[in-house]
Amino acid sequence: ISWPPLSAVLEMLTDEGRRPLFQRALVATLQETAQGYLWGTTAGLALAALAHLVPPLRRGSDRLAAVLNSVPSIALGPIFLVLLSRDSTPAAVSSIHVFFIVFVSMGSGLQRATPAHRDLFAVLGADRLKRFWRLELPAALPALASGLRLAWPAALIGAIIGEWFGASRGIGILIINAMQNFQIVLLWCAVLLAVGASL
Repeated sequence: ISWPPLSAVLEMLTDEGRRPLFQRALVATLQETAQGYLWGTTAGLALAALAHLVPPLRRGSDRLAAVLNSVPSIALGPIFLVLLSRDSTPAAVSSIHVFFIVFVSMGSGLQRATPAHRDLFAVLGADRLKRFWRLELPAALPALASGLRLAWPAALIGAIIGEWFGASRGIGILIINAMQNFQIVLLWCAVLLAVGASL
């Protein structure tokens, strides 16, 4: 009963009558995911750059990122629901997922410049900011690109979880409604939509 035939799932997914429902849910979730992705990326990049440029902040910023990452998303939802609006909660939960990945990838990428290159910049009289913009940031770009690629599925998962706290529409709402009404085929349609959006 809990594993419907794939043909039944695809039939419901391609049903003309249900297409507007799926489109509204997908568009809402993608908008929330994009917003959370942008917020999380900005915060992760800013904190990683600040911790790199001001070394005394590094240990505290690492701990802050680790603490934020260790809090389960399901526990963050009610907090954001109180602090923010109901419509902003999915993007906020999504941004926490993205923040940690971007922070770690950027922080590790900024350490990739070789000691020989750092010494060369020091000999040429480059200050900390010039070294950051012309050596360390370009050296961090491959790690940052990998982090940004890995952050999108995490952002999508965060947005779907965030929708469980009262969003008006989205894939998370479809999942909750399908589970509560025991509509297994609809549940698997929502799962396929989430997988497609993640890919």
